[in-house]
Amino acid sequence: MARKTRGAPEINAGSMADIAFLLLIFFLVTTTISEDKGVLVKLPPWSDEPPPEMKLNERNVFSVLVNANNQLLVRKQPLDIDNLREDAKNFIMNPGNDPMMAEQPTKAIISLKNDRGTEFKTYIQVYNELKAAYNELRDEESRIRHGKGFDNITKEQQKEIRAAIPLVISEAEPTDLANE
Repeated sequence: MARKTRGAPEINAGSMADIAFLLLIFFLVTTTISEDKGVLVKLPPWSDEPPPEMKLNERNVFSVLVNANNQLLVRKQPLDIDNLREDAKNFIMNPGNDPMMAEQPTKAIISLKNDRGTEFKTYIQVYNELKAAYNELRDEESRIRHGKGFDNITKEQQKEIRAAIPLVISEAEPTDLANE
């Protein structure tokens, strides 16, 4: 009697490609891709008309210029970035009723202008310091009015404090400050 030899057992791999494809689709559909947030700034709507002429009281404008060497000129005086937050807070709140500082927080405007050669890192540092000044002022006001930090009060209370201390940062188009 002849003996039959069996060959090596085979695995049917015909459906392996289908399974791999289904897994790929599953992971593509279920994976969330986080987006970079960047600098969150509310921009005005686009208009072809020139902006209206506005007369601003220089007393209420805290001008910050950043040159190509990443140096600050705040209200026509050199300033170190480490002191920017405190100076901005003092300007906005004007605790000593100084006639050269903002009349009140609702009238304070921070004007930020950069040179085209300003490093992005410096721009972000300056912007963060200015925004942090407003955040600290709002937190202090919240503690005075409500006994809690700004993040721990109701939305209505936050709206009230934002109205009392509105964040107004006006950014000008970057220019070559050295040639102005």
